[in-house]
Amino acid sequence: MRVIRAAQRSDSDLVSEVAVCIRSGGTVIFPTETVYGIGCDPDNEQAIRAVYEAKGRSIHKPLALHVADAAQAEPFIGELTECARRAMHELWPGPVALIVRRHASRYARAACDLSTISLRCPDHDLCRSLLRGAGPLAATSANISGSAPFTGDTDNLDALPQASLAIFAGPTPLRVESTIVDCTGNAPVIVREGAISSPVIREKLGTPGRLR
Repeated sequence: MRVIRAAQRSDSDLVSEVAVCIRSGGTVIFPTETVYGIGCDPDNEQAIRAVYEAKGRSIHKPLALHVADAAQAEPFIGELTECARRAMHELWPGPVALIVRRHASRYARAACDLSTISLRCPDHDLCRSLLRGAGPLAATSANISGSAPFTGDTDNLDALPQASLAIFAGPTPLRVESTIVDCTGNAPVIVREGAISSPVIREKLGTPGRLR
């Protein structure tokens, strides 16, 4: 695995490296505001399989699509409820993944053929620069399944899953996984509590969002 330390390279150089890797079917470990992720081209089934194998992730657990903004997510969306639109406006970019209806012709493999897709727009400048330059990434947390998520608090990268390229940018700001909110209905349903608390979700979305 090739490791690039972000402090030693310009953002433009990093974006170019990641774009080349992704377009050639490789996998990349990258920082977000929560934990590090491992991702690939969402349309490359071989690369998606490599992410699952590197992490030891169950093939029945979908990957989240990481995007730089709502415009990047649009081609993958089948339907947006008013709840989802409000969540994108109020909570993005930020440490939250939004579950919406998936476009029937996109992302089937990474979504495990579910009718929904989990969308993540990180509040991390370098990450969003990488996503703008390399395109959206089908990704999951960069750790071996069953072990703690990698937050960059140590520069010992031996515990990371294998990838074509790893961008190391030091500790992540929040050091906790993102909150997951199902926005397929009229009201938000909090699937997993994380960096954004339930009260904040309720306040931002103006609804009594409940835990699943």
